[in-house]
Amino acid sequence: MPKIPSCLKTERLILRQWQPEDLEPYAQLNADPRVREFFPSVLTREESKSQIELLSKELEERGWGLWAVAVQGRPECIGFIGIQPVPFQTAFTPAVEVGWRLTFEQWGKGYATEGARAALQFGFEQLQLPFIVAFTPVNHLRSRNVMKRLGMYHDSQYDFDHPNVPDGNPLKRHVLYRIDKPNR
Repeated sequence: MPKIPSCLKTERLILRQWQPEDLEPYAQLNADPRVREFFPSVLTREESKSQIELLSKELEERGWGLWAVAVQGRPECIGFIGIQPVPFQTAFTPAVEVGWRLTFEQWGKGYATEGARAALQFGFEQLQLPFIVAFTPVNHLRSRNVMKRLGMYHDSQYDFDHPNVPDGNPLKRHVLYRIDKPNR
């Protein structure tokens, strides 16, 4: 089995294990309705704390997952970027998804694309994954644009109703994007 790095570095970012001081900025991010626009609701501080605890545990156990992300030279957490197994059953699972969530102030700087590229490279090179997926509500165009910049394609045969979104919620329908391992 390949050695799993403790963090991933890009030109501008560090994807790393979660730290206690990440709670406040992560809780603020999840309480921001702009960041949570395409989720059923904002999260409380306690819900954010529970997420960090779960994500941290998964990183420790697996060696990879949704890493806390910081801009190099600045210690504060600006969100997460990484890959994780899709946590529910549907037509395209089992699969690993790439995901990101950044503070509103960091949008438009290319950080999601930059960090997600590193996570995809890790998934293909270290984990030898044959493909990686991403999904988002149909009308979440910013996320879909990041997926396109990553070289992912819309695999419409696997668009689905998200099982964790309540029936009748306009965010229920999701589109699936996919990228296959490059042939080198």
